Amino acid sequence: MNLDVDTVTQGADSQKPTHAQGPFVLNGPVVRPDPSRLPLRGDLAHIGLAGKYFVPHYAVPQPRTVMPGGAPLLGAPQEDAKELCTLMEGDSFELLDITGQWAWGCLSLEGPVGYVHVDRLEPVS
Repeated sequence: MNLDVDTVTQGADSQKPTHAQGPFVLNGPVVRPDPSRLPLRGDLAHIGLAGKYFVPHYAVPQPRTVMPGGAPLLGAPQEDAKELCTLMEGDSFELLDITGQWAWGCLSLEGPVGYVHVDRLEPVS
């Protein structure tokens, strides 16, 4: 049995909209936000960005405190990465992901965002 596409689409569902609707409409390329300012990666984002950006997973930040001596916030999980800023002792860090010895997170939803050695962070007590 061969059905014509027009015949199939003119059935009971002919009242459905013919264009995409909703908050995540695919309508072409978008400008990627600055990765050092927004806690958003291709695989993961801060839960505060749910509904604004579509990624496979959202994380609720786990609060951490920067240990005495501070810590560099780096743009990538490697020793020779660009230093974005220096986190000061006692700064609150929103931990979103740990890979090996690196923690990825932010100071706030507005940034800065980057990587810190996990041994420079401690759980908030």
